Amino acid sequence: MHTILQPEGWAKPIGYANGVSATGRQIFVGGQIGWNAQCQFETDDFVGQVKQTLENIVAVLAAGGAKPEHITTMTWYFTDKAEYLGNLKGIGQAYREVIGKHFPAMAAMQVVALVEDRAKIEIQATAVVPE
Repeated sequence: MHTILQPEGWAKPIGYANGVSATGRQIFVGGQIGWNAQCQFETDDFVGQVKQTLENIVAVLAAGGAKPEHITTMTWYFTDKAEYLGNLKGIGQAYREVIGKHFPAMAAMQVVALVEDRAKIEIQATAVVPE
């Protein structure tokens, strides 16, 4: 079971939770990037890579018997803050298409580079599957 933690008097966050409490079996998803199952990039479009990255996370979760609604936390790493901020609408649409209206605790940051040169985004996730 998951419980969103929202301190009293705090403004409600949009698109993420300040905290999540959960009980159950944990699944740790290593950093996923925007390439397909054969480790090939199909696009250099930022939103396209975000969507593929989220689909990759969902595939790993499914392999562990979990669903998107079991995600408790995500950390997003991107190579260009301006590109991220300039695509928030498309990112939100891709997120809702793949993850739905489930918003875990999140952090996001710009990094100098990712290991794969064509990768524009990497996301790490943790999920908790209720007993």
